[in-house]
Amino acid sequence: MINQYKICNRCIYDSTVPNISFNSQNICNYCDQHDELEKEYPLGADGKKKLELLINQIKKAGRKKKYDCVIGVSGGCDSSFLLYKLVSYGLRPLAVHFDNTWNSAISTMNIAKVTSKLGIDLFTYVVDNKEYDEIYKAFLLSGVPDIEAPTDIGIATTQYLAAAKYNIKYIIEGHSFRTEGISPLGWLYMDGKYIQSVLKNYSNQKIKTFPNLTLFKQLKWMVLNRFKRVRPLYYMDYNKKLAMEILKDKFNWEWYGGHHLENQFTAFYHRYFMPKKFAIDQRLLGYAALTRSGQIIRDDALEMMKASPSGQEIDEILYLVKKRLCYSDNEFQSIMNIAKKNYKDFKTYKKTFEKLKPFFYIMYKLDLVPKSFYIKYTKSD
Repeated sequence: MINQYKICNRCIYDSTVPNISFNSQNICNYCDQHDELEKEYPLGADGKKKLELLINQIKKAGRKKKYDCVIGVSGGCDSSFLLYKLVSYGLRPLAVHFDNTWNSAISTMNIAKVTSKLGIDLFTYVVDNKEYDEIYKAFLLSGVPDIEAPTDIGIATTQYLAAAKYNIKYIIEGHSFRTEGISPLGWLYMDGKYIQSVLKNYSNQKIKTFPNLTLFKQLKWMVLNRFKRVRPLYYMDYNKKLAMEILKDKFNWEWYGGHHLENQFTAFYHRYFMPKKFAIDQRLLGYAALTRSGQIIRDDALEMMKASPSGQEIDEILYLVKKRLCYSDNEFQSIMNIAKKNYKDFKTYKKTFEKLKPFFYIMYKLDLVPKSFYIKYTKSD
């Protein structure tokens, strides 16, 4: 019997979302997860106290060092605004950027505008463009939805590399569950072994410049270096619309048309690849999160999902991807028609993460991995 379609009565997640369940009030488990995070990472007076404590801990760890913390920057709203706030708190951050060579001109200018005006140093790791294109092509050939996993892994590794080079204890992440939510595991999976497995099966490309994150490196940086990964936005009453207005006013920062669209390949991934190949519109993640946190009304979110995605024109995105990856129209269509697979069809660290669940629980409690990692990756499939 085919399961009946359901949609959450509180947010806009529905039965097409992986690993979703509904209680007797037809409220989904992702809303429960949101409420659990609200209790652990409160706003208001309690949140302010916890944020002040965190800032003081970062300052203490950074004494007699050039930098207090590392923060990843993309030119997007979240990281740009958080960088501005960190400086206003009296911190001395080192901005870190993983350049996969697909940046939009707007994002590059945004990074330069914000860092230069704030007087912040920028650490950039640039991967070889031909090598990275081959990695993308391998993921496209594999038939999996996780074609942006290499970028997310590269971002995390670059932050660790910068922290190790300058002996910085705190890595700041610009994520907010109230505006972004947590991506379901069936929509995005990533780990270093997965990337190696896809390349082994679909490419002759050897990893030379790509900063992959093996389990050995991850454990070393967690256990020996004890780099803490923290998310200050969790304690801040963060409103994205207001943040963008502040950035525009103070830095002449420019909007790039949508969440995660500051990168050209990421725009292709969100605007074309996922909707066309997997019938997944990832705007759902942000709109659902904003609904749960009360920043938009549920009915408005549903209407917004009906509207065609805005931002960079699809034809322009497709032209760029085909040209750079050397695909003819027929070759590209063949790629889009490849049989669908997922991370379970490849070698990954997933079972290892599950076996190490008690260990990663301790790591999350010590701020050595984000709670979202613990929730997603240590749960049995």
